[in-house]
Amino acid sequence: MPSIGLIAGDGVGPEVVRPACAILEAVARSARIPLELTPFDLGADRYLKSGEVLPDAELERLRGCDAILLGAVGDPRVPPGVLEKGLLLRIRFEFAQYVNLRPIRLYPGVQTPLRGRGPDQIDMVVVRENNEDLYVGAGGFIRRGTPEEVAIQTSINTRAGVDRCLAYAFGVAEQRAEHRVFSGLGAAQRQAGQRGRVSMVAKTNVLTYAHDLWNRAFQDMAPRHPSIEANYFHVDACCMRMVTNPEWFDVIVTTNMFGDILTDLGAVLQGGMGVAASGNINPERTYPSMFEPVHGSAPDIAGLGKANPIAAILSTAMMLDHLGHRPQGEMIRTAVASVLADGRVRTPDLGGSSSTSDVGQAVLDALGHV
Repeated sequence: MPSIGLIAGDGVGPEVVRPACAILEAVARSARIPLELTPFDLGADRYLKSGEVLPDAELERLRGCDAILLGAVGDPRVPPGVLEKGLLLRIRFEFAQYVNLRPIRLYPGVQTPLRGRGPDQIDMVVVRENNEDLYVGAGGFIRRGTPEEVAIQTSINTRAGVDRCLAYAFGVAEQRAEHRVFSGLGAAQRQAGQRGRVSMVAKTNVLTYAHDLWNRAFQDMAPRHPSIEANYFHVDACCMRMVTNPEWFDVIVTTNMFGDILTDLGAVLQGGMGVAASGNINPERTYPSMFEPVHGSAPDIAGLGKANPIAAILSTAMMLDHLGHRPQGEMIRTAVASVLADGRVRTPDLGGSSSTSDVGQAVLDALGHV
């Protein structure tokens, strides 16, 4: 029986997790997949009451889960970084979730800010290295608080860490080329012929140590995947190309920091943070992977019923894929696509006036027609 740890978290997190779980349970019932959903009391409220962020005992309980669904992390009552590092990053590192997987797909009925572009042109996946680079926390201060203060933040990149991320990216490209497993293939993409392409993004002309390692590892690995076209972009050129020619991209693989930035650009291209799902993946499944919407806790609209649950719902679809229930994940994506294409029920971020629960119910209803 798959065991799912639920961390509703902060701000709008509980509001978007609620309909996502209802849809997950409905799909599981229809497919006779037994699921055990276990809530975890982790986030700002616990920290403010007890001073605890992620006690070791709770970490061990999470370790026993098959996957984790997270709502959001962050609260203005808590100093920046306390929850993000102590909860989100600790889980990513402790459970070797070394791939951050971000599908960037524009659904019919959702507007992109790019003129003349539609769902056929925006359908890519970013594989972001998730356990190294600037996020390891290596660094410190010298003479902090003085006019001579020095701050150091060190980027850590290992050959083993880079290789395993690249290998995952090539595997995703092979799956997309053969099975179209992440999303449908539009006419423009067929014409562009970009399925089966991995684009490595770095800054080798400036970061001549860390990104030289990335480039050498990429050049060594590409010949092992002869069916996949391999190419390189400087990160600034990639940003420009994602805006001018998004249809050119299939799988982008990049560093932790650059991936953080590129995926937020990708979220804007697909219609906004409210529809952007993600997975923090432990490919070997020796630890649980964690799935979450990328929009954050949005404290300014928390409790108002305005949060878009689509990203959380699509994150559950990714979770089902990872657990080996891809047909059920595709059912959820199809239901979401139907609601978005219809356009009558949508939250304010997508130009509508519907509530969080309204959108969740619409997706539940659409599941009955899938």
